[in-house]
Amino acid sequence: MDIPMNVNVYCSDGLGGRSSYVILNPTTDQITHFVVEEKEFPQAQRLVPISLIQSTTPEKITLHCTKDELSKQESFLESTFLPANIEADRTILMWPYTLPETPFMVWTHRKIPAGELAIRRGTHVFARDGAIGKVDEFRVDPKDGCITHLILREGHLWGQKDVTIPVSEIDRIREFKVFLKLDKRSIEALPTIPVQRKKVPQP
Repeated sequence: MDIPMNVNVYCSDGLGGRSSYVILNPTTDQITHFVVEEKEFPQAQRLVPISLIQSTTPEKITLHCTKDELSKQESFLESTFLPANIEADRTILMWPYTLPETPFMVWTHRKIPAGELAIRRGTHVFARDGAIGKVDEFRVDPKDGCITHLILREGHLWGQKDVTIPVSEIDRIREFKVFLKLDKRSIEALPTIPVQRKKVPQP
């Protein structure tokens, strides 16, 4: 099962949103969740367990839940209100302007399970001897959610191709970078296919 990113996500009763991140455990190489930005206002981002995936294609993900059930999944983004320090501006405020009694600033952060990482399509991939491409998607075993392959996007706009990298050749994964055990020459020797992803209208 492939888990594509930046594609439409369909529920049993219609279009639910669009995929943005996958959440993985870098120690076990297991994908536990993926993130869906809902279609409906306010377009909340939901942390969805991969157990809710019914099927996938390169262009879409289908869930076995309704849009209402999707909206009840845990939020991926969390906002915290923190006291703001405005002492530096106090001298320029004169009557009739007044300061709020308790000024706040909003801090928004991603709710990623402890010990896991959020990876999105386009994350940079590095061979042993330098940058080689970007993450296109992951292939996982549907039985346990473990990554079996990384689908690497190589090349420029008019010559792009996908390369399938076995998980055994992934050295380590960081949130903004993936490092491989292979050098560029070894990667170039792997079988490739031209990128022919269809454009799907965004919600």
